[in-house]
Amino acid sequence: MAVLDNILYSESHEWIKVDGNIAFIGISDFAQGELGDIVHVELAEADEKLIAGEPLGNLEAVKTVEDLISPVTGVVLEVNSELFDSPELINQSPYEDGWLVKIELENKDELESLLTAEEYRKLIGE
Repeated sequence: MAVLDNILYSESHEWIKVDGNIAFIGISDFAQGELGDIVHVELAEADEKLIAGEPLGNLEAVKTVEDLISPVTGVVLEVNSELFDSPELINQSPYEDGWLVKIELENKDELESLLTAEEYRKLIGE
């Protein structure tokens, strides 16, 4: 199970990779493993405003549906539309091909409340 050092994590298992005011959001390798085979994805739309702590969509796995929680506030610039036809990309490549949304950050101070890779490893018992 991979936990990458160059990104931040939320307690609800989303990750965020920040470059200036732009960020990619996805779910962690741990989360996709816990969910099992992901069969359907619903995501916020481009130009939609996400609020930290509120849903940005959901993932349907074989046995459950899980809400995706936005770790930060910002406007969706792009949605990974490949996931609609190939949701298994999240299982196969959660940190690369399986990213969910690209956003423009509204408040970079929110990043301070997220977990480092070391803190996330402790959360998941690794």
